[in-house]
Amino acid sequence: MAASTVCWPTMPSAPIPPPPELVVSDLAGTTVYDRGEVPAAFADALREAAVPFDPAEISAWRGASKREVIGRLLGRDGAPADAVAERLPRLYGRFHALLAERLARAAPASLPGVGEAFARLRAGGIRIALTTGFDRGLVEQLLAAVDWADLVEAWVCSDDVLLGRPAPDMIVLAMHRCAVMDAGRVAVVGDTRLDLEAARNAGARWCIGVLTGAHDRAALAAAPHTHLLDSVRDLPSLWFRD
Repeated sequence: MAASTVCWPTMPSAPIPPPPELVVSDLAGTTVYDRGEVPAAFADALREAAVPFDPAEISAWRGASKREVIGRLLGRDGAPADAVAERLPRLYGRFHALLAERLARAAPASLPGVGEAFARLRAGGIRIALTTGFDRGLVEQLLAAVDWADLVEAWVCSDDVLLGRPAPDMIVLAMHRCAVMDAGRVAVVGDTRLDLEAARNAGARWCIGVLTGAHDRAALAAAPHTHLLDSVRDLPSLWFRD
């Protein structure tokens, strides 16, 4: 998919593309703040368990299923599958607890303008769903801390699918839950390379990167995308003039 940055003509007669039926948005770094809580909790849990890791790897895996990432780290260097299966729940549980503590201390939760943008999308007939590499408990914790949760029609977490990003599974499940079958009428929004790769793999018409989270403009520009925006706040301008 060709790289481009959003730039619609400003002439009054210039056409604006018809809006999608569904916007599927990532959570951390896209709609809620990502202040580094995830990599910090990863690092603390891995150090406690004496699991070697490279911080650059953790950054590269941003947007992936957190459980999958820990499983990959445990399975490196030829560790037997049964040993990985035994250690994974305990290590993931510790990561979950550390992250939940960090998120509970972080405020505000919502990035600026998300509520207003979602309200405008809903007023224009666009449904909204969320996908995230967090598990169900963390999603519920985050959504309880924002004032726009009632605008979200469905959400899908890493617990709900077999494969996390860059597989399209979460996006496809969000489409099914919102009764939208045509990926050509779907926009996917995220702050990581894996978000955009999952959008492409799902066949989404719009693959939109935002610069409020884990990956910078250069990283997102190198990923498959149709638009790069400063934030979710700018989403309505893609399809509405007001």
